Amino acid sequence: MATANNNLSVYDKATIPNAKNFRFGIVVSEWNTNITEGLFNGAKEALLDCGALEENIIRWDVPGSFELIFGSKKMIATQNVDAVIAIGSVIQGETKHFDFVCEATAQGIKDLNILTDTPVIFCVLTDNNLQQAIDRSGGIHGNKGTEGAIAAIKMAALGR
Repeated sequence: MATANNNLSVYDKATIPNAKNFRFGIVVSEWNTNITEGLFNGAKEALLDCGALEENIIRWDVPGSFELIFGSKKMIATQNVDAVIAIGSVIQGETKHFDFVCEATAQGIKDLNILTDTPVIFCVLTDNNLQQAIDRSGGIHGNKGTEGAIAAIKMAALGR
């Protein structure tokens, strides 16, 4: 969990494998686009910074965070990727819908990690309010997308 002293965008490039020979899938939720676009930009910039080639980054959009599971599953099945980053943002509302979407999305992505040999990185913000999401998608706490990209590179290397 991010704190005032923890910037999600900070990484030591010397400790990250070179991403040049990996293919990455990024599945992005269209819900809360102002947040998910920031997360995507952070992820893509970090992948490129660590050596990934632009043509080896494949982006697919899905309607919401719940659909990240199916999108990630299809990405793995059809695109020969070394890792998938599932990007979403769920912000607490007045109903229990938040709880159901967050739980199902987390469990679904966990299931993909168990059932496939391709790592799927959980880059889904589950915040209490919009400001928290802004703070973690390029704001004062950095960018969870960057953190997701670094995890994807490390897991892709582990998978090889």
